[in-house]
Amino acid sequence: MTNTTIPDYKTDDFFGLEDKWLETAPGEITHYHELGEGAPILFLHGSGTGVTAAANWWLNLPELAEVGRCIAIDSIGYGQSVVAEGTEYGIREWVNHAVRVLDALGIEKTWIVGNSLGGWLAFQFAIDYPERLHGIVSMGTGGAKLTGALKSHSNPQLTEEGIRETLEMFVVDKTLITDELVSLRYQSALNDTASDRLKDVVAARDRDRDALPLDFDVLAKLDVPVLLIHGVQDVVIPVQRTWDLLNTIPTADAHIFNQCGHWSQVEKSSEFNTVIKQWLSTRV
Repeated sequence: MTNTTIPDYKTDDFFGLEDKWLETAPGEITHYHELGEGAPILFLHGSGTGVTAAANWWLNLPELAEVGRCIAIDSIGYGQSVVAEGTEYGIREWVNHAVRVLDALGIEKTWIVGNSLGGWLAFQFAIDYPERLHGIVSMGTGGAKLTGALKSHSNPQLTEEGIRETLEMFVVDKTLITDELVSLRYQSALNDTASDRLKDVVAARDRDRDALPLDFDVLAKLDVPVLLIHGVQDVVIPVQRTWDLLNTIPTADAHIFNQCGHWSQVEKSSEFNTVIKQWLSTRV
């Protein structure tokens, strides 16, 4: 470590995950969780209000750690990762941060599991760093144009009410969005710069929908295993997004959950874990 101080922060026991910290650049300390051994599997979260690696993957990491070394990071601008002064955000910046994490951990090549924004990042990673990728699992892949509920997703509010509204948009079964989960997401998001930071990362994400959309011509030549997952009732990213990718990427397969929204790893966690474990276990 250099002079950057590790925050005095502990992920709530509700999520059951141990905190880890890693210096990934001068003035930058990445907050992450790690479980399991074997083939590296990098987990990239989505972009909902108050998102953290823990609040995205807490129901999945313990089981998926049975098939590999699971590393779930808070991307820069999200969660508890510390960023250097002047840090910029955007799709390539988030991808490059993921690469810095791999470099700091001494990992040359990885699998990526990405949710929403994280899925978008996974495919941009495949475009920019194909030599460092084993394969991708992507759920409700981000990067789609702003339509319908996605417009509401682009105007998040850093309040408990705003977080509840966002999370309820992610699921069919609203009972999954408990007061405790909302409160934990809110508390994990609070820091001195959270409100301004949220505006910055959302603006960067939405800028890149037009400035850096996924290059389907490059993805049409992708030669690593890909599994696309989507909920039929996803109102944030319509299931057509998976269909478009499935018809573009020659190595892609898909699993579609009915009675499931945008948060398949939570709403269908047990089935989701089984599908991913079986798919990865024959490939890692």
